[in-house]
Amino acid sequence: MRNVLLRLVGLALCTAPPLSAQTADDIIARYIKTVGGMDRIQAVQTLRRTGRFTGGGGFEAVVVQESKRPNRVRQEFALQGMTGITAYDGRTGWKIEPWQGKKDPEALSEEELRDITEESDFDGPLINYQQKGNKVELVGTEQVEGTDAFKLRVTLANGDVRTYYMDTDYYVPIRIVTKRMIRGAEQETETSLGDYKQVAGVYLPYSFETGQRGSQDRAKITYQKIEANVSIDDRRFVQPPSH
Repeated sequence: MRNVLLRLVGLALCTAPPLSAQTADDIIARYIKTVGGMDRIQAVQTLRRTGRFTGGGGFEAVVVQESKRPNRVRQEFALQGMTGITAYDGRTGWKIEPWQGKKDPEALSEEELRDITEESDFDGPLINYQQKGNKVELVGTEQVEGTDAFKLRVTLANGDVRTYYMDTDYYVPIRIVTKRMIRGAEQETETSLGDYKQVAGVYLPYSFETGQRGSQDRAKITYQKIEANVSIDDRRFVQPPSH
């Protein structure tokens, strides 16, 4: 895990206070500075991520995610000559699932809408967290695969709780644990982030590995290309009419 962060060498500030003296806001401020600074972060208006999804048993698909400020997102998932779409236009979420024999768009379920609404937060829940109604607490430190990490507990405005594990040298997230209630049962999902690279002056992770906490089953998304400030028509996010 350390190797994927070496691109950030030299970016971490040399004047860090002792670990025990830092606050959640200190860590978030250093995270913002390390990845490029608020001006560069806010200068990115759109992102198009293109990569590959790998699941259990060697299952693979091509993924494309388009995001546009403030809160629009479209995810495409292509396999076996078919492309599924999940999208959110800032108000309404919809999907097309051709492998289910469905060619017309349909509304997302409550859980799906919750997922994509969180995904639509362009900068993530840490940046400007108070304005978004999120609560952030520093709850200690812990090792993640041999790397020391600060633990930031983030309670989202919708009640979901995420724990961000922030590398103590580089101040970027290397793991996120999401806890939520699904059909009356609490579930925890764990996502490891890595392979940070610079895009339009901002460091972004190119690798995501996700699974239920405690399970060995993992799904991985590896992005080959991330483009910033590309032209994306607003209509890409709006539910099309049925055929």
